[in-house]
Amino acid sequence: MNTFLTSPTPSRFGRALRGWALASLLLPLGAWAQTTGPGRVSGSLLEEGTGQPVPFSDVLLLRAADSTFVAVAQTTEQGTFSAAALPLGTYLLRVQDLNYRPLRRRFTLTAAAPAVQFPGLQLAAAAATRLGEVVVTGEKATVVEELGKRVINVEKDLGSVGGTAANVLQNVPSVSVDANGTVTMRGSSDLTILIDGKPAGVGNGGAGGGPRLDQIPASRIAQVEVITNPSAKYDASGGGGVINLITKKDTKAGTNGTAALNAGTRDKYSGNLSLSRKVGKATWQASYDARDVTYWSRSRGEQTAQLLSERGAETVRTTQVGVGREVHRNQSLRVGVDLELPKEQTLSLGVEPGYEQNLEGETQQLTQQTGSDPVQRTRGSQALDVDVKLFNYDGSYRRTWEAHKGRELTANFGGVVIDASVPVVQRQFAEPGSAPVPQPGTRQQLDVVVNVQFGQIDYTHPLAEGKGRLEMGLKVERQDNKGSNQFSQTASEARPDDFQDDPARSLTYTFEQVVPAAYATVQRPLGHGWSGQAGLRTEYTRLSGTIAGGAGIEQRGDLAQDYLSLFPSATLSRELGKEAGQNKVQLSYARRLNRPGFMQQLPLAIYQDPRSYRLGDPNLRPEFSHNIELGHQLNLGQATITSTAFARITTNAIQRFRAVDTLATRLAGPGAGLVTRETYLNFGRTTNLGAEFSLNQPLAKWWRLTASTSLYRAQLAANNTGNSREAFVSTLRLSNNFTVRPTLDVQLSGNLRSASLTAQGRQLPQGQVDLALRQRLFSDRAALTLRVSDLFNTLNYRSEIETDALRSYRYNKDESRVGWLGFTWYVGATKPGKKIEAAPQGGGGFGG
Repeated sequence: MNTFLTSPTPSRFGRALRGWALASLLLPLGAWAQTTGPGRVSGSLLEEGTGQPVPFSDVLLLRAADSTFVAVAQTTEQGTFSAAALPLGTYLLRVQDLNYRPLRRRFTLTAAAPAVQFPGLQLAAAAATRLGEVVVTGEKATVVEELGKRVINVEKDLGSVGGTAANVLQNVPSVSVDANGTVTMRGSSDLTILIDGKPAGVGNGGAGGGPRLDQIPASRIAQVEVITNPSAKYDASGGGGVINLITKKDTKAGTNGTAALNAGTRDKYSGNLSLSRKVGKATWQASYDARDVTYWSRSRGEQTAQLLSERGAETVRTTQVGVGREVHRNQSLRVGVDLELPKEQTLSLGVEPGYEQNLEGETQQLTQQTGSDPVQRTRGSQALDVDVKLFNYDGSYRRTWEAHKGRELTANFGGVVIDASVPVVQRQFAEPGSAPVPQPGTRQQLDVVVNVQFGQIDYTHPLAEGKGRLEMGLKVERQDNKGSNQFSQTASEARPDDFQDDPARSLTYTFEQVVPAAYATVQRPLGHGWSGQAGLRTEYTRLSGTIAGGAGIEQRGDLAQDYLSLFPSATLSRELGKEAGQNKVQLSYARRLNRPGFMQQLPLAIYQDPRSYRLGDPNLRPEFSHNIELGHQLNLGQATITSTAFARITTNAIQRFRAVDTLATRLAGPGAGLVTRETYLNFGRTTNLGAEFSLNQPLAKWWRLTASTSLYRAQLAANNTGNSREAFVSTLRLSNNFTVRPTLDVQLSGNLRSASLTAQGRQLPQGQVDLALRQRLFSDRAALTLRVSDLFNTLNYRSEIETDALRSYRYNKDESRVGWLGFTWYVGATKPGKKIEAAPQGGGGFGG
């Protein structure tokens, strides 16, 4: 039996909890570091004066040149520690424990002497009056706050069991997720989404044509990095920030991994098997994920519009009430290998085929009244069957130089192929006493093939005497899309399945976007605790597309755009404390852009229900933003306080607009109701000014509180008009983690978001409370997790539109209160997450 799980000694348990603290913050900073080499360090920690061993303390290994995190080793109950597979070079060994004064040692591993021992290192007891000066930043089991970046350790988040990447992101301050799975941060949905630091065709709310965040199982993810103001090193796209999903990897010797099964209320099931095997210089990775979940939903909508008819201007009122059911099924298989090559080189290769199926159906009750005419009543239905085949492939190469510490060359390549088929069938039938429906049924057969490829090379060169570094790189990314929309309709309720093709509303299209880019950044210390970074990135965008279809569609024209843009960035920071990261302030600036997705630009009418459709705009241009952040982070004992003020000014802002399609409404006939069109326009300038605050504080040995809040002012100003609208938006999240006993953790969390501004109206407030607990079993060989999402069933999505021509209200209530029961078995050296531990290893982290 593991002593940590059974020990009744509070001080030993507290040291074990605090022991992983610093590592869980520093590991994301150095997650990219490959600890592969012939080096080894070992030793033991003893208490000064008594000679007793010091168990469950972290021994951090940092590069001496720049204090970059390399590895961490935890002492055993006998106080011994060891770390192997270290690259040769000079290191700083740091031991920090709340009960003892910090201990540091400098050592060098060479080819002649690749192993170093530190037997009997003496730790002096810390004075009680100095406790507030000890830097402990790690006991952040779920969300690690850093200046300009947040790291969510997914295994720590009990609320992610059975969930998706979108559920994980609900832990992040200023983030909200809408009914379509679209993630917004600080009021912007313009986010760049990467997997292991690489493009993967992932769309925010499906805008990119690929899988959505709410379709990626949380079981695949080790960490999520959210960078709010990336430097010139990163792609300029994503004015709202970058989300990097770091998948689980394991490089321990032997066979390791996990097997998990989850079951949720009302037909929800998911499973995951992840294994790794290290043999000599090769580490083989294989994982399989499967998910089959059913969700129910309710919706309600009301619209009022002014229409011109033969009788003049008339008021048209419509309502619709719907009940829906969605079935999501997906499977994916990932196989990869990491190879240690001679001369400080590593090579990684991987492939991942996958399949997704979404079955969505909704029945609707619809009414329409024109002026004082009788109310027309119809029944509607919609059925959607999405089949998606995916194939990801990637490779990476890394080269370091023993004689030149910090010098590094990396190369990455990869791509994804997405083949999707989406048939959408909609029907309407008149209720007794109402006029017949002139167009009782429509069918759209959407087919799309997306091909994304990229290649990138990066080089890091340390400056003389370790005073900073120079980074530069080249990248090219190509996206190719080909698809069609075959539109057909029925003319009679008596023959509901007799669909006739409608060439006037059918089309085929091609779309290609190529973006070559180059960047350079310089980072160096400026003296007296100051450091700075400056960078410049240039990207050339060439966009082309062809559209062939009916007369009404061809007139919208083909796509053709090309432009060259420069993206400067700068960061200035100051260490105010005695220890690095103890008290730090940072100011950053970056220019960013948001390129429209091809679904936003193609004039492809996709009906969301019988009365509304979405249409792209080929004249849509990219939006550009200036992003400024001023942040401060303070560590007081075990508490961490982070505060950030930010500003984002966006020009040519891309906004969604909804309006009545008067032509389609007239063509649909008097009983069909209003038909509204949602499209995208460059609306003008938006200005978001705000602040965020987060606190991570233990309230007792068994209770840790994480609180975060944000408040920002959103302003929308239209082009060429004096119209300007503004509103204050706030978010609040509280997370309580309780250690009921050493093997049982409980998490109670909640979040609330106020109303937010849209181009024509607003999104109304929303919030929820989640409860979860995890019991570790069989000496840490297994874990049982119970989670209830949206405990009080309060989460819903409501929106309002208020214009001169249209007033609209929409309400969506998805099945959000779900009970999940999960069982996980741990293979080999893999262990379940404890309250405080090193974060799971992943690949492709952004580092510092």
